[in-house]
Amino acid sequence: MEVKKAFKIFRYPATVTWSAARRGKAGAPGKPEIEVGSPPEFRGEEGVWSPEHLLVNSLNTCLMLTFLALAERRGLEIASYESQAEGLLENVDGRYRITSVSVRPKVVLKSAAGLENAREIMGKVEENCFVSNSITSKVDLQAEISVA
Repeated sequence: MEVKKAFKIFRYPATVTWSAARRGKAGAPGKPEIEVGSPPEFRGEEGVWSPEHLLVNSLNTCLMLTFLALAERRGLEIASYESQAEGLLENVDGRYRITSVSVRPKVVLKSAAGLENAREIMGKVEENCFVSNSITSKVDLQAEISVA
């Protein structure tokens, strides 16, 4: 008989409260609120976080944190990590969806000894990131890894 592994489950409560027009405040227990709303192309305003930006940044952040966690396990010394991401919102079959997200991390290592390790870890980041596992968008991860 096969024994099934028990996995922990986690819950992440969040709130959103409408304030005016196409704007509101998003929050979660113990976290600062942020202004959210529609982007200008959907009759919203500049200067607030849109669902589109939040989704792209969630993926970008998750990929970074996954890389850092895997690197830490292997003792890889990171000097810096910076990443640009861009999501493509398209109308597919009459519905808007983020069809792809390009992610361009720039990782700087403290030592050249870690280059091969860093490349191997980056190759496993997308499959271990819960956000990339949760979306149907194509993820185009193009990392640049160098030494300080």
